[in-house]
Amino acid sequence: MKDLFDLSGKVALVTGGSRGLGRQIVKAFAEQGADIVVTSRKIENCRAVAGEVEAMGRRALAYGCNVARWAELTGLVDAAYAAFGRIDILVNNAGSSPLAPSSLETSEDLFDKIVALNFKGPFRLMALVGSRMAAGAGGAIINISSAAALRPRPEIAPYAGAKAGLNAITTAFAFEYGPKVRVNGISPGRFLTDISHAWSDEARENSAVALRRAGRPEEIVTAALYLASGHSGFTTGSVISVDGGLP
Repeated sequence: MKDLFDLSGKVALVTGGSRGLGRQIVKAFAEQGADIVVTSRKIENCRAVAGEVEAMGRRALAYGCNVARWAELTGLVDAAYAAFGRIDILVNNAGSSPLAPSSLETSEDLFDKIVALNFKGPFRLMALVGSRMAAGAGGAIINISSAAALRPRPEIAPYAGAKAGLNAITTAFAFEYGPKVRVNGISPGRFLTDISHAWSDEARENSAVALRRAGRPEEIVTAALYLASGHSGFTTGSVISVDGGLP
């Protein structure tokens, strides 16, 4: 796999990189030779993961940032370029899907927070990083979407809508910054990350999908490596489902 997905000399910025799917992607990219910018809201968690990256012999920058806050993103990107001089891979992974009792009872504050983290933040980061990639040597952007974008449910309607919007702008940015920048998405199903500890046994079994189980975090890694590497050179504007076979 190292020869197939070699990322030596590349710099990757991964949002929400301190836990869950983001942490798995950070570790996989570092194992394949990339230097990493790890960002999430809690700087101490970023530092812990950055330490894991450095233990692999790679360089790492830990940066605390709330992706939902537009004004904080310029500082994140500037810090990454100051540390490494480039960003070759951007992974918009940070996200949250809080449940709402009903659409009528969804507050404006909750709605705005969901949309800001899952849609507005990735939009701004793609603009900031993608424009620099297009003006330089190019790069790859990977947006972590959700199966909810295609199969929405009432209790997560704002989240599903935000992720559907993320899928739409994945295509838009692919056209805006192509041909030097490829922009793709991954649509995960149910994965056994930190949040799954609060799930019911039924939810963890995930019997509605073809594989009859939830995914393990490491199982999203090969899709991310493919989209980050040159082996996906003719893939852009696409969203790949990694969901265990949702009907």
